[in-house]
Amino acid sequence: MVGDIYHICNRGIRKEKIFDNESDYFRFVLNLYRLNNKGESLRINPHRKSIDSFPEQEKIVEVLRWTLLPNHYHLLLYEKVDGGVLEFVKRLGNSFTKYINIKREASGYLFQNSARIVQIRNDQHFLYIPFYIDLNLLDLIYPKTERRKIDVKKSLDFFKNYKWSSFRDYFGDSNSQFSKIINKELFYEIFDFDSETYQKELCEFLKGDEYEKIKGELIKDKLVDLAG
Repeated sequence: MVGDIYHICNRGIRKEKIFDNESDYFRFVLNLYRLNNKGESLRINPHRKSIDSFPEQEKIVEVLRWTLLPNHYHLLLYEKVDGGVLEFVKRLGNSFTKYINIKREASGYLFQNSARIVQIRNDQHFLYIPFYIDLNLLDLIYPKTERRKIDVKKSLDFFKNYKWSSFRDYFGDSNSQFSKIINKELFYEIFDFDSETYQKELCEFLKGDEYEKIKGELIKDKLVDLAG
């Protein structure tokens, strides 16, 4: 329904990579923009490396946060029209699978199953989900055996410079080419954060084993699965 918030995640079949190179990442991010339209997908030249001058959308969802890793992705979406989230996620999966199969001269499934679409309902889940989506990037920095040795500054610097996540659009390069995809104002309004408070709380979650506690709680409540 309009106004509902959903966490979406999916991973490659057999946990295999869904992104081979930067062009693949860019294609998926481009789809976050061009497929978010009531009518047909927006016609955009995929070789253009900025979305600043792309045509305006008639959105079916608002993208609040997104993170791409080699073999999975996470999205946090706000539904603008009834059925918009389901339609948008279907478009993403079908379009990207077709693109990868053509590029790899392959056929069949790219993702292990239908995307996991979970409505965010209670206060605890509202608190944890945005941080969980951002903190997935720790998988690219630390082996799981080193999670108790997290360097907060090193982690934040990595988050702010990692190209394939909305964290950069919120807190990193103010000239990021993807900033038009997300609705920062709506995110802060819904989750009752400002930029400074969010970063402060994220740093708290980075300390010790807080991230693993968050993930454990969300897995227990079936809000996420082990997408890595």
